[in-house]
Amino acid sequence: MTAELVRGQNHPLSQARLEIRISAGTPIVAVAALGDENGRIHGEEWVAHPGAPAQPGLEVPRQAAADHRLAVDLDAVPEAVHRVSVLLALPVGGTGPVRFGAVAAPFVAVTGLDGGEVASYTITGLEAESAVVALELYRRQGAWKVRAVGQGYAGGLAELLADQQLSQAHQLAGSINDAVSQGLARSVQAPPPRTADGDRSRQAAAPALGPDQGGTAPQPGPVPPVSPYGGQTPGGPGQPTPQQPPYPGSAPDPDTVTQPSAPTAGGPIDYSHPRRQNAAPPPPPPTAPPAAPGQPAQPVAGDATGWSMEERLYNQVWGMFEDLARTTAAYRSAVDFAESRMDKELEQVLSDPRSRIGGQGDAAREAARARHAQLVAQAREALDRDLAQLAAEADVVEPALPPAYARWDNPAWQAYRVPMEIPMALRLGDLHLPEADRIRIPMLVRLPLERGLWIDSGPAGSSDGSFTDSHAMSRLAMETAVAHAARLLAVYPAGEFTVHVIDPAGSGAQPLAPLVQTGVLAAPPALGAAGVADALGRLTQRVDLVQMAVRGGAADALPPGFDTSQQLLIVNDFPHGFDDRAVNQLRYLADEGPAFGVHLMMVADREQSSGYGPLLDPLWRSLLRLTPVAEDHLADPWVGHAWTYEPSLVPPGSQVLQQVLSQVATARTKFT
Repeated sequence: MTAELVRGQNHPLSQARLEIRISAGTPIVAVAALGDENGRIHGEEWVAHPGAPAQPGLEVPRQAAADHRLAVDLDAVPEAVHRVSVLLALPVGGTGPVRFGAVAAPFVAVTGLDGGEVASYTITGLEAESAVVALELYRRQGAWKVRAVGQGYAGGLAELLADQQLSQAHQLAGSINDAVSQGLARSVQAPPPRTADGDRSRQAAAPALGPDQGGTAPQPGPVPPVSPYGGQTPGGPGQPTPQQPPYPGSAPDPDTVTQPSAPTAGGPIDYSHPRRQNAAPPPPPPTAPPAAPGQPAQPVAGDATGWSMEERLYNQVWGMFEDLARTTAAYRSAVDFAESRMDKELEQVLSDPRSRIGGQGDAAREAARARHAQLVAQAREALDRDLAQLAAEADVVEPALPPAYARWDNPAWQAYRVPMEIPMALRLGDLHLPEADRIRIPMLVRLPLERGLWIDSGPAGSSDGSFTDSHAMSRLAMETAVAHAARLLAVYPAGEFTVHVIDPAGSGAQPLAPLVQTGVLAAPPALGAAGVADALGRLTQRVDLVQMAVRGGAADALPPGFDTSQQLLIVNDFPHGFDDRAVNQLRYLADEGPAFGVHLMMVADREQSSGYGPLLDPLWRSLLRLTPVAEDHLADPWVGHAWTYEPSLVPPGSQVLQQVLSQVATARTKFT
């Protein structure tokens, strides 16, 4: 289980390659510093910060953001290093808060590359401080540990770095603040494995230098991230690989890839994708004619390299997500540059009394606005070009997706048959950005699920500005949960996935009807407090048995007839019907269940459980939050986008859900 640390407490680390996840609720700057056995920082080269994000064994983001991921490889830090400190600071000179006492308490978690939390720390007690040493990883007698620190500084980064005995503290703090204010926002990946499984050749345009950087007007295009851990970049859709941040909220994936070939400024997207094996697989089938000379390559469904069409499509979906994120980031960066340049030119006009009024000033202002419009038009032209190619690819890929990846209205479900093997991933909905509203990227999560799901039934506004009342939201949330559960039942072989339901008040009876009427549930929904206690008790006991068998190396010693299938528990209307013991059992299932085949799907309004206070905060953090309406709540820690999530719902009037569940029930009867 995760060690929830308090200030001054430490915890041993069993692995060297780690990820530090930070959530603050407001944009903050994340810095990592190397220290000797006395904690002293020897120079600026011992600090990874937004202006210099890569140092030996460290990589940090190049932006101020509410959520961060820092990559740490303790085996790669110099021998003289005995301490790695994680430093957080509020940006200087912006419009945001200037002290941590005015924002929610920052949360820091140390995780392995599999996404499992090793230790976490909520930094409480901060008031006037604007910078804080969150935690430190330190070496004692050859072993590494993590300690919760929480030491704040009212004087900001300069005072914090000076206290770390850095002689150039004020100069470095200034350069960090300058780098953040200039918007050097790009990605940070978790450290990749020491050997790569293949190469990544999908590429997009890179931005040229702007006039103020010694170049011409900026041409939008993503900049490939550079990692200190072997120069590798991301790969894999829906879930992160060890060197790639995932779809928002996803858990890591063990696949690896290598650095892409150098991008060509202003060039089109190359429709080639990452390789998942060391040896080259068979080439994809030529389902589209070759492009005419000088024309963009025509997209092909499954053109990503891989050993099966499913793997090819999986990688291709990731490539589309990556391209959309990068080209949108480049467009936003170019627009920001154009606006900052125009503001600078207008400020120069206003600061000179001779040109402030009259024809000369009007001409200067008009010229500044014209240059701004020209730069924005160039950026939009490049964005539209890339979006047109991505839209063409989406039009080809979407109809070719297998049921596990497809929307409910895809014809693949009309030809559905119960599978013989578990697929790589499952579609939970779609992701899109406001600049490309037409393009929908499938949100895929790897199977088996590595974390639970939370369908938020609380009051929320949809992306179109409409609001849903609490009763309608609760019903829609339960319908969303049923659609997700039906997908899970449909993509697993017969008898390998079991669903349980807790509905204490019976409020979900109507949305649950497809599951109940087709007979795919393990038992009728549990009602009342007694039903809650019975269902939680049985699943808790199951986790205990499997945990003891696995850890004791006696998996074959499970009782005869023991159900070895994956288990899903759907909980509706939490915390109604739950006492303190049931709440503790639920937390136990959320923490320990996924590793031993028991998964949790919560349909709940968090505010209704506010009476428990911070006791349930770890529970909500452990779950992937999804919404029953379109909402831009999923943060992309790679380039800082807020992605709009849309759930995968059955079209109104469609009978596809009942047809699929009926086939699942029939196959289960034959299996037993």
